[in-house]
Amino acid sequence: MKLKIPFRKKRALVSVVRLSGVISSGSRGQLNDQSLAPVFEKAFSKGKPDAVALVVNSPGGSPVQSSLIGARIRSLASEKKTPVYAFVEDVAASGGYWLAAAADEIYVDHSSIVGSIGVISAGFGAHEFISRYGIERRVYTAGKSKSTLDPFKPEKPEDIKRLKGLLGDIHQTFADYVSERRGARISENNELFTGEFWVGKKAIELGLADHIGHLEQVMKERFGDKVRYKTYGPKKGWGLRLGASLFDSASAQIEEKVAYAKFGL
Repeated sequence: MKLKIPFRKKRALVSVVRLSGVISSGSRGQLNDQSLAPVFEKAFSKGKPDAVALVVNSPGGSPVQSSLIGARIRSLASEKKTPVYAFVEDVAASGGYWLAAAADEIYVDHSSIVGSIGVISAGFGAHEFISRYGIERRVYTAGKSKSTLDPFKPEKPEDIKRLKGLLGDIHQTFADYVSERRGARISENNELFTGEFWVGKKAIELGLADHIGHLEQVMKERFGDKVRYKTYGPKKGWGLRLGASLFDSASAQIEEKVAYAKFGL
């Protein structure tokens, strides 16, 4: 039987959620709102934590999933009145920075890469290749825009214009979110929302992060040396737990490697 000792000070509890990888709605093992919803529900509720710490290591991905995850973090933080701290490891770029910005304070390492506040759409054009080999592309649509940006047909100026307009709208949403979350801390640097990214102290100077610091060191400073940690993360299927690469999506692995490679990782 556990005895309760009167006047004994309760040890602080910090819930730790690791957000590592590309942000995507469909791929196994990647970050998305569906898989993280139960994780955050537990992290903010179980044991009534004194704080939630996000350990972020993501080059970004889906803007919609980034927005959904960020909104869920803020909703639970407000509901439970729990402070949220983000700790950036290698990179919090693009959508990865969106997740970090959901925290009340952002800590980075001297070598952490932060930023890349922009939107990108990339693909390939294969119309000349198939034409060279005598392949004819046949497409029939009901609706003049249904074959917009078909990679097997030449680009149309009106399609490019429309795509850039859509990217611009998403980019503005991203910039507005960062400005709202970071408030007066953010710099008026003209490069801030161009997709540029920075390291450690420079990111702090620009207001994209608050301090140099690591999880255990910072949490001990705030909650004492006897602070407890409880780590939460998405449950993995038995195939992933056994490391069976046959269950991994080859395209998802390539996508992730390409995403990290942009930042030299």
